[in-house]
Amino acid sequence: MKPTIISLLLVMMLSTSCKKFLDEVPKDEISSGQYFKNPQHAENAVNALYRSGAPQLYESNLGSYSGSRMMFFPYMTGYIDNEFKGQEIHVQYAQNMTLNGTNLSSYLQGLWSSMYTGISRANNAIKYIPITPGVSEGKAKQLSAEAKFFRAYGYFQLVRMYGGVPLITEPYENISNMDVAKSSVEQVYNLITSDLEYALNEGGLPDVAMINNGGRITKGAVATLLADVYLTMSGFPLKKDMSAKAALNARIIINSNKYNLTANSFDANGNAILTNTGYNKLRLADNSPNEYIYYFEFAVGIATSTYSSWAFPATGTSETKFAITANTFGPSAKFLLGYDKTKDLRIQERQFFHSSITKSDGTTLNFATAPYMWLDDEATFKTATSGKDQPIYTYADPLLIAAEAIALSEGVTGEAVGYLSQVRGRAYWKEDITAIKTQLSQLSKEDFIKEVWKERYRELVFEGRIWFDIQRTRLFPVPASDGSGNILFEPVIGHANNLGAIIQEKNLLLPIATDELQRNGNLVQNPGY
Repeated sequence: MKPTIISLLLVMMLSTSCKKFLDEVPKDEISSGQYFKNPQHAENAVNALYRSGAPQLYESNLGSYSGSRMMFFPYMTGYIDNEFKGQEIHVQYAQNMTLNGTNLSSYLQGLWSSMYTGISRANNAIKYIPITPGVSEGKAKQLSAEAKFFRAYGYFQLVRMYGGVPLITEPYENISNMDVAKSSVEQVYNLITSDLEYALNEGGLPDVAMINNGGRITKGAVATLLADVYLTMSGFPLKKDMSAKAALNARIIINSNKYNLTANSFDANGNAILTNTGYNKLRLADNSPNEYIYYFEFAVGIATSTYSSWAFPATGTSETKFAITANTFGPSAKFLLGYDKTKDLRIQERQFFHSSITKSDGTTLNFATAPYMWLDDEATFKTATSGKDQPIYTYADPLLIAAEAIALSEGVTGEAVGYLSQVRGRAYWKEDITAIKTQLSQLSKEDFIKEVWKERYRELVFEGRIWFDIQRTRLFPVPASDGSGNILFEPVIGHANNLGAIIQEKNLLLPIATDELQRNGNLVQNPGY
């Protein structure tokens, strides 16, 4: 097994279980001052951050029918469905825009609590690692950089979900951190950018792919998150133009020459080999050192992924080794209209999606379109256990961030066109890349940026970006019905999502769970709820 964060966590758990627990104070009662006594404690504190807090949005342990928490936000568009939404009530509330702090209190409380649990652990690490005996200055900076990455990532998710939130930067060591009022959106972003700038510029993180760093955070992961943060700050609700900084940080990844898009393979006649496209290469690999910048790690026998079982509806169960399959992330027919049926490789059968399987008797079973990119052949047809990692940031992210940010800050330059063309060129496998560049270079700044948004809609569907893009642009994507793959953008307030629910301004933020409001008397509910 590769020496990854998961294997390190397993060793940590096993070594702890071998001690006589009756002679120890329970772990949840050990104070920070008692715990950070040697370098291993510092390492363990940071290792735990990889599987708590914001990364848990992509975890798959909520149940086979529920989906991961990341899926909640695409559900709000109405473009993504869950075939078991009759019993998974959070899906219905999201799609119908009927959620509030009471009817979804338990789900929302779990979301809120998991974010703050990760932040709390990061705060402990950030405070105590620099003074832990035996930890060198260089190691302390590296571990602190990782901890600040995860704290920033947690607050980035929270501020987009809830707006202003309690800003807690110290460990829970007294009651002063228990009932904290909201800070402003700008104050939260100031902490996020401060943490990430430190991690990027002072943390001494290696400039290699994450998979080549034992599954640990790298300079590329930090720069990608920071670029995403600055681009988001440039949009609603903050509207603080940070596009030049977004471009600067996206260029760090691009110019590092450590990453690239996985290329398609072609036959002797120049036709793409559909079973060996870049997308299928990514699907078949556990990880991609060239394309995956930051991912959530899974491993068979330690932390098994259920994403592969979500590649099929329940009707496909008998044709797989899984006891349960569920199409928890089913793209609607309207959503799929955002892909050009002729030009776009991603919409071809068994690329991004699939709608059939060859049964054991040789016949074909057709079903509602489901994510093909999550299909793990080994797990699906042999073992029923998948260890495939789930990408969170891929190389397409900095390319698209850079294209938009450069257009915003410098105009439609050849550089911006080139970055967008890389993403579109892999998808539009029948078109000449020069023709793609020529077409894009002739657009106005506003139209070029909309082309970037279209590619984010199409390319980043499995990373769950769509709702956050709606938030920052205040525009709702509407695919044309003519099969061209064109996407129009309409004002989101007052717009009906794909299931007919009218989107109100309040819906752009989540309500705070009633349970949390009762626990923290200094909190106030978000407007409209």
